[in-house]
Amino acid sequence: MKNRDFTRKPVLNGVKTILRPFEEGDGEQMVPILEELEVRRLTGSASNDDEARKSSTLEEAEHIRVWYATRNASNDRLDLAITDRETGALIGEAVFNEYDENTGNVNFRILIGAAGQGRGIGSEAIALFVRYGFEELDLHRIGLEVYSFNPRAERTYVKNGFVLEGIKREEFAYNGEYIDSKVYGMLRSDYDSRTLHP
Repeated sequence: MKNRDFTRKPVLNGVKTILRPFEEGDGEQMVPILEELEVRRLTGSASNDDEARKSSTLEEAEHIRVWYATRNASNDRLDLAITDRETGALIGEAVFNEYDENTGNVNFRILIGAAGQGRGIGSEAIALFVRYGFEELDLHRIGLEVYSFNPRAERTYVKNGFVLEGIKREEFAYNGEYIDSKVYGMLRSDYDSRTLHP
């Protein structure tokens, strides 16, 4: 069993993207990404369009800057910036959190702003992050949840080997409409099978 060392913040190189540790000033760039209506809606950060359209207060923006400035010091989770390889622009984040030391299971989150969407960057970022999780951190299971009004993300997760495990019915409400939350997971055996038989 390899050492599940979340203190190490790697650089993961792809064709379209580079995932890297957060750097000074990245928090400032994350503020407008986190303010995008679609980002707020799809991540469940807002419960209606009016709330999603509101700009961050000065206090909220400062909290975001401080949060990203402290990501590299975290030893119980892995947060990496997703960048556009061609331009170097910061376009989102990939995260392993809620790690269970007993089972080797972890939660996965990914967020990409509008500037990085529709070009296959998200799919490549998922593949890079999952590979690091299984091959370097020796994880047992990577799990995630996605709202049912985000079929594009679901297709990308399935394309990358995640399996639908269950549905939390009407767990979220947006603009007064109830939304299901879908639970996806990938086991190390799923990953190994895909690697051996792509």
